[in-house]
Amino acid sequence: MANELIQQRKAWSVLIVSTVAFTVCFMVWMMFGVIGVPIKKMLGLNATQFGLLMATPVLTGSLVRVPLGIWTDRYGGRIVMAVLMALTVPAIWLMSYATAYWHFLVIGLFVGLAGGSFSVGTPYVARWFPKNKQGMAMGVYGAGNSGSAVNKFVAPVILVAFGWTAVPQVYAAIMAGTVVLFWLFSHSDPAHLVPSQVSFKEQLKTLRDPRVLKYCQYYSIVFGGYVALALWMVQYYIGEYGLDIRVAALLAACFSLPGGVLRAVGGVLSDKYGAHSVTWWVLWVSWICLFLLSYPQTEFTIATISGPKTFVIGLNVYAFTGLMFILGIAWAFGKASVFKYISNDYPHNIGAISGVVGLAGGLGGFVLPIMFGALVDLTGVRSSAFMLMYGVVWISLIWMYWTEVRKTDYMGQAPADITQPGLRA
Repeated sequence: MANELIQQRKAWSVLIVSTVAFTVCFMVWMMFGVIGVPIKKMLGLNATQFGLLMATPVLTGSLVRVPLGIWTDRYGGRIVMAVLMALTVPAIWLMSYATAYWHFLVIGLFVGLAGGSFSVGTPYVARWFPKNKQGMAMGVYGAGNSGSAVNKFVAPVILVAFGWTAVPQVYAAIMAGTVVLFWLFSHSDPAHLVPSQVSFKEQLKTLRDPRVLKYCQYYSIVFGGYVALALWMVQYYIGEYGLDIRVAALLAACFSLPGGVLRAVGGVLSDKYGAHSVTWWVLWVSWICLFLLSYPQTEFTIATISGPKTFVIGLNVYAFTGLMFILGIAWAFGKASVFKYISNDYPHNIGAISGVVGLAGGLGGFVLPIMFGALVDLTGVRSSAFMLMYGVVWISLIWMYWTEVRKTDYMGQAPADITQPGLRA
């Protein structure tokens, strides 16, 4: 009994300190979402170049997820997480001395290592809890995504008071302090290690499993889309509604905050109702929100009996923010439900599979901001970013319907083509 209580205390200590560490890592990873605005003005970047600037840290954070997941299985999350965070500190500090576009891109690649922390912490915290609570544990840890919102609260204040160069310096000090805090309050358990000689190349072969490929697609929306829009929203508010950077960041946090914090609720819901049900509703809510967000500000004139009449159709800043808030909640639940799928289907390989799925989600977060910028340069329509996301959600809904929904029992009965072969066409 005493042993069990000690293990429970260790489990909760690991979960809390890991969530704090992940929040700081995500805050650093999303740094360009705020400081990118003055950097864009300073360097005279177009929308595509700006998209690449914001996406560069996301690329590194995505590519390292698979090896980090494997190393976590092999060496334990405590040592891997501590080393990973420590390695980012010098790069974060150097960001304040960058002056040329290529400086930001190169340093951003090293800062992006912080984004790989997700693939370390997910299996690390999950193994401290029983199977029926793993969705909750991974959801609470995943709530560290709210670091994106923390960045939007903290960075604008520092930027306005001391200039954008002070932001990386403050963030480097915060990261260094977090490394010490994490090491003091985290624990390791040799029983959680999974000895494996599987190589990086062999691990990628899991993509041949249709289930893994499908989970990658789901995660590229709920996480990749979340990262991309979290980076894109501050400058979107400034350009579309003419807001001050502090107000823009505050409103953008209305998407980022629920998109991170409520991931824990998504984990609990996934434990209770199942990953499939939660993901299915998440995709439908996303489809509706993105349809409405896609409509550009439109002005048209018609001939009436009393002469020409002009109508304006478009979302005002309040309606836009409300829809983004709902979308953030949906994606928070979706991020948790995708990893519930993984813990159900691959209980002995969570680290490696979560690394592969995390890689796909992260690559979505890298590619999407660049595509957002290219579409704006090409069409001149800012809402084209939401049009793109709307199309991606359509693909996932169709895929989920054909691979899962059609095979699901309804009204207590299995589908006719499964239980009654004679009825098949």
